[in-house]
Amino acid sequence: MTTKRCYYEVLSIDRTATDEAIKKSFRRLAMKCHPDRCPDDPEAQERFKEAKEAYEVLSDAQKRAAYDQHGHAAFENGMGGRGGFNGDVGDIFGDIFSDIFGMGGAGRRRPQRGSDLRYLMELDLEEAVFGVEKKIDVPTLVACEDCQGSGSEDGKTATCDTCRGHGRVRMQNGIFSVQQTCPHCAGSGKTVANPCRTCRGDGRVNDERSLEVKIPAGVDNGDRIRLSGQGEAGPAGTVPGDLYVEVRVREHDIFTREGDDLYCEIPIRFAQAALGAEIAVPTLGGEAQITIPSETQTGKLFRLRGKGVKSVRSGRAGDLLCRVVLETPVKLTARQRELIEELETTFVGENAQTHSPRNRSFLDGVKQFWDRVTS
Repeated sequence: MTTKRCYYEVLSIDRTATDEAIKKSFRRLAMKCHPDRCPDDPEAQERFKEAKEAYEVLSDAQKRAAYDQHGHAAFENGMGGRGGFNGDVGDIFGDIFSDIFGMGGAGRRRPQRGSDLRYLMELDLEEAVFGVEKKIDVPTLVACEDCQGSGSEDGKTATCDTCRGHGRVRMQNGIFSVQQTCPHCAGSGKTVANPCRTCRGDGRVNDERSLEVKIPAGVDNGDRIRLSGQGEAGPAGTVPGDLYVEVRVREHDIFTREGDDLYCEIPIRFAQAALGAEIAVPTLGGEAQITIPSETQTGKLFRLRGKGVKSVRSGRAGDLLCRVVLETPVKLTARQRELIEELETTFVGENAQTHSPRNRSFLDGVKQFWDRVTS
């Protein structure tokens, strides 16, 4: 015969522990050893069973007093003997396990609601930057018009057969028992006596809802707009869920967005880069002018402050950054080729590298690399 461990030892508490300390210790052990969490660990299940038995005794003042005086002998005739346990496990532990596992304990009725819905909305960059109003059609469950969402043909109700009017049902899983809201009547204890013929007593029917959605200026990929109460209708007598509109911004032909800044590439000719120029660049608000200084290298960024996106959160406007890209001329005429060849001859000689600063630094780097490799 296996010797039972001391209940205080099982819960790792001393004999002067308060009721709150006993409950806290049991909650900790239940979280760790519950069979639902350790389905393949027989030892953990035994520890849970042992802890539950200890809690049943020590959480009750009369049984605890009997145990302190007589030890396990006080219950040797079983938990139903004098000073023993006659109640239901679910009634005692309902509030504890509702905290641990999110289940409704005795006396608790969680209000049900309709499901939340998600709608993916694709926008052009201009629509996301400046805001837009869009009409959308959302397939969903809506309140039945014939019964006004009650599910009843005539408004009469009857006692729920599942929970017998209590609004709660007991769920049993091995040694674990707990009460939760009745799924049939949603905790009301009542059901429809004469179901609506249209919705068959559910209070909801499948339909498509049309909505006008206002998209604020400055939204970006992944932003969500919550429309309260525009989700799926709930069961009869409950509130609908919410609708979440998630934004996806299409790729733009000219601009790319990073946060509140916009980027674009501006092609320039060789002469414009070498001699400098004034060029027009596009912005989402129209054209703007930037000054290209002489001897500009390809890849240089020019910043136009405040020409980006106005943040939907802070209201601060980002910048537009224009990256110039030197474009090699194509389809040259004979005269153009002759002029370029003539220009190229002027770069040959002792001072050729002074005209190509990047080429000079590149050659210096190559020389240093070979020196390291061959040394």
